[in-house]
Amino acid sequence: MLEPIYTNIKHKMQKSVELLAMELAKIRTGRPNPAILDGVKVEVYGAQTPLKSVAAVSVPDPKQIVVTPYDRNTLADVQRAIEKANIGLNPIVEANLIRLPIPALTEDRRQELVKLCHRLSEDARIAIRNIRREANDEIKKLEKDKKVSEDDSKKGQKKVQELTDAEIKVIDQHFDKKQKEILEK
Repeated sequence: MLEPIYTNIKHKMQKSVELLAMELAKIRTGRPNPAILDGVKVEVYGAQTPLKSVAAVSVPDPKQIVVTPYDRNTLADVQRAIEKANIGLNPIVEANLIRLPIPALTEDRRQELVKLCHRLSEDARIAIRNIRREANDEIKKLEKDKKVSEDDSKKGQKKVQELTDAEIKVIDQHFDKKQKEILEK
């Protein structure tokens, strides 16, 4: 009777963790990560298209990202899209590619990025706790309607708490990993 609730909250919690991982990947650290370009949309052929659909993104060395459009005619559009995305990188156009030099982070900027990561992690924890609350309310309603016994209700709430603790631990691991990346010089 409670299995569908567990499956549902597990799925919702994993979605929250995946969203956090995607958001953290977009945050620039001192070294290049192509994921910071994931949110960039390029206006080509009259449509907003993800950058990865119109260009190859590579990291040839530890200080830059190279974007090579598949169609040379879209080079200017790709450059404008990167500038408009406001990700703190200045594109340099060379022949048929765009170089994005990655500047070194200042100590203040590193601390700001750690705070941002902490806030994103806390938002994810809050989402997980809200999912837990909803599941516990559902279980209590089933107990009130006499569809599950009091013992099953207690076991169900305990299982929900275990699932919550596991996902919060994953969130903490994501945060610790990103914090280490940011503070690494």
